[in-house]
Amino acid sequence: MIIDSHQHVMLPTSMQIQKMDDAGVDKAILFTTTPHVERAETATLDAIGAEMQVLYQLLSGNYPPEMRMAKMKNTILELNQAIQGAPDRFYGFGPAPLGLSDQSTAEWVEEHIAGNGFKGIGEFTPGSETQIEQLEPIFKALKDYRNLPIWVHTFNPVILGGIKILMELCRKYPAVPVIFGHMGGSNWMDVIAFAKEHGQAYLDLSAAFTPLSVKTALTEVPGKCLFGSDAPFGEPQLCRQLIEFVSPAHSVTEMALSGNIKMLLQI
Repeated sequence: MIIDSHQHVMLPTSMQIQKMDDAGVDKAILFTTTPHVERAETATLDAIGAEMQVLYQLLSGNYPPEMRMAKMKNTILELNQAIQGAPDRFYGFGPAPLGLSDQSTAEWVEEHIAGNGFKGIGEFTPGSETQIEQLEPIFKALKDYRNLPIWVHTFNPVILGGIKILMELCRKYPAVPVIFGHMGGSNWMDVIAFAKEHGQAYLDLSAAFTPLSVKTALTEVPGKCLFGSDAPFGEPQLCRQLIEFVSPAHSVTEMALSGNIKMLLQI
């Protein structure tokens, strides 16, 4: 079985399933999406940029909290509809707003994450170091749930300073599994080194900065590596082939393509 541990909802769902079939992917972990870049008529900058505008507005903090939460609830509804349409192919990770109190965050996790049967929480894409610090209530809430990881984007716009704040949160809450999305981007060596020392740090291999980063991760921490494509921003088939090409052993390939995520999520 092959499990893509990081895809975003694509519309229509039939197109997403076809991409999975073409790549030989049996199941995918679906995340909500704000920009549906797959709906762009062409791959021109203008067409893709038009779909990305809503995300840019969210990252810049231009929406008030009430509007952000309303949009998030809509994306959760869209995620649930996709999962219910093909429950044998999808699991889900659900989002949560930053900047809430500890109590409000715990209530959100209970209602919108655990209540929907999601397998984890995220993706968080912090636009500043302040927003990374605002992840702490999420960590506090997840102490009450076993095997419920948090998925954090650690590529641009997140820089090394922000990644180090996230690492400190990992040390402060060592029981909470944390998936470093995109393996730190250009800071991949720092993130791999941290994963070697911290038992609950995992590496998402999508959007790899270089094939060397994937090869090194598979060599250094084979039990922490998770195959992901970040579709529609990445292609499942190409991401799978990269892992198969640079993996040091067949057993490591199997761990990255399904074994590690199955163990982490207990699926």
